[in-house]
Amino acid sequence: MGKIFLSSVVLGAFLSASTAMADDDQVFGWVEKATLQPWDIEVKAKLDSGALTSSLDARDIEMFEQDDEEWVRFRLKLEDQASGEVFSDQIERPLYRELSVRGAGGRDERPVVLLEVCMGDTIYEEQFSLRDREEMNYPLLLGRRTISHLGLLDVRETFLQEPGCGENAEVVPHDPEDDQS
Repeated sequence: MGKIFLSSVVLGAFLSASTAMADDDQVFGWVEKATLQPWDIEVKAKLDSGALTSSLDARDIEMFEQDDEEWVRFRLKLEDQASGEVFSDQIERPLYRELSVRGAGGRDERPVVLLEVCMGDTIYEEQFSLRDREEMNYPLLLGRRTISHLGLLDVRETFLQEPGCGENAEVVPHDPEDDQS
């Protein structure tokens, strides 16, 4: 009788701790609205635990050198989900790294840049590989590196969080330690 009671107490404490931890984290669905900063463009984002690095729809991607550093110039052509307007601007960012992707079509090298994305009420500076995602359903794919900063992922749900990052929003800077995983 004592062992059963003790097991019940331990199990109850474990479940309470798990629930408390889950209550502290925000829960996101497998598709969410996100806003790209500083442009405040609202796009649909697919949260994909099968991908490590996040990816953003970019066109006319070209590498160039500026002040002895590698940079990337690309065009964003995104429909703002909030207004219906198309945002089409040329962007320049320092090259953070290059990503080698293996797929059915062979090996592909993609530039990776740091960009800020608002999810929920927080702005996250994250790594984004750039590629033409025009044929994809979602212009923004958030991989495990980004998902790990957000909270919990409920793969049964969509649109659980509304992006709402004002000028006083918390900003979570990129963590170079994430590069190792």
